[in-house]
Amino acid sequence: MRLALPIALTLLVAPAAHADTTASPLLSPAQATATAPATYKVKFTTTKGDFVVEVHRDWSPLGADRFYNLVKLGYYNDVAFFRVIKGFMVQFGINGDPAVNRVWRGATFKDDPSTKHSNTKGTITFATAGPNMRTTQVFINYGNNGRLDSMGFTPFGKVVSGMSVVEKIDGVYGEGAPSGNGPEQEATQRQGNTYLKAQFPKLDYVKKATIEP
Repeated sequence: MRLALPIALTLLVAPAAHADTTASPLLSPAQATATAPATYKVKFTTTKGDFVVEVHRDWSPLGADRFYNLVKLGYYNDVAFFRVIKGFMVQFGINGDPAVNRVWRGATFKDDPSTKHSNTKGTITFATAGPNMRTTQVFINYGNNGRLDSMGFTPFGKVVSGMSVVEKIDGVYGEGAPSGNGPEQEATQRQGNTYLKAQFPKLDYVKKATIEP
């Protein structure tokens, strides 16, 4: 069976003009501009256990910077693993709060050049809807997906502990709608965790993601 690519299937739109970007730093993508350290680790506490990702800025500088800012802001806290295709990858990065999604959907950033680092098992990479269209969604490779390397999917880090936890993430729903039985991305963007928890109660979640000291 042919597996779909790990992309954001929904169209990216600009933030609503009336969005309040003063209430919280999480609602102000334009302020998320910190440069990441050369290497850093992120601990994910999930409903299946803990795992740690080590990020290398030289692999994907812009990707490493965006991920660093998102984690610092708490973007990935209470975020679902909404697309899980065993043997391929697990994808997450749509926030549980629709107001947060509205301002980040248009906050695209440019692609990084492909490097010698491939989409091997355990690597983490930003999903994309096309050239220079990365935003917040990422995926962790379950296997050797080197075919993605020339398609704009540039790894920025790798799981260095807890890969067994990543592999236990529930994949009962599989691919997202309309191709599969999983969550529909547009509905997830609009309704957040209200939609996911009501319609897909078996999904696993990131409880908290923190940068390790």
